[in-house]
Amino acid sequence: MTPIDIVKLLHVLSAFWFVAGVAGRDITFWRAGRSGDVRTVHELLQVSEEFERWGVIRGGIVVLVFGLITTWLGDWPLFGILQGAESNWLLVSFVLYIAFSALIGPLGLVRRRKNRTSAVYHALAEGEITPELTAALRDPVVTVYRIFELLGLAVIIYLMEIKPF
Repeated sequence: MTPIDIVKLLHVLSAFWFVAGVAGRDITFWRAGRSGDVRTVHELLQVSEEFERWGVIRGGIVVLVFGLITTWLGDWPLFGILQGAESNWLLVSFVLYIAFSALIGPLGLVRRRKNRTSAVYHALAEGEITPELTAALRDPVVTVYRIFELLGLAVIIYLMEIKPF
C-alpha cells in the first residue's frame, strides 16, 4: 500500500464514522421528540449529544483533514475550474462540506442546543415535558438544517463515488 492508499482508506473510514455520528444523533434526537417521558427524553438527548460530540464534530474534522491530505498527496485539483482543471466534483464536495459547517453559527444551532439543554433540565425539575421542551424538540430550524445536512451528505457521497464532472 502506498501512502496515498493508506490516507484514502483513513478518509473513507473517518467518513463512515462521521455518517454514523450524523445518523445516530438524528435518530436519537427524533426519538426524544416522540417520547412522552421526560427522563427518556433526557437520556436520548444525552446519547444524541454524544453522537454529536464524538461522531459529527470530531469525525467531521478527521474527514476534512484526511480528505485534504488525500487531495494533496494525489495532486488533485481541490479548486477545480479555479485551478484550470476540467473536473469539479471535488470543489463542489468541498464547498458543500464547508457550507454546512459554516451554517451552524448563523443558524444559531449551538445556542439552540444550549436552550434545549436548559429546557430539559427545567422539565426534569417539573417532572414532566414542558411546552418549552416540546418547542425545543420541534424547532423547525434544527429540523430543516438536519434534513438538508442529510441531503448534502448524500450528494457528497455521490460526488465522491461517481465523480460525475
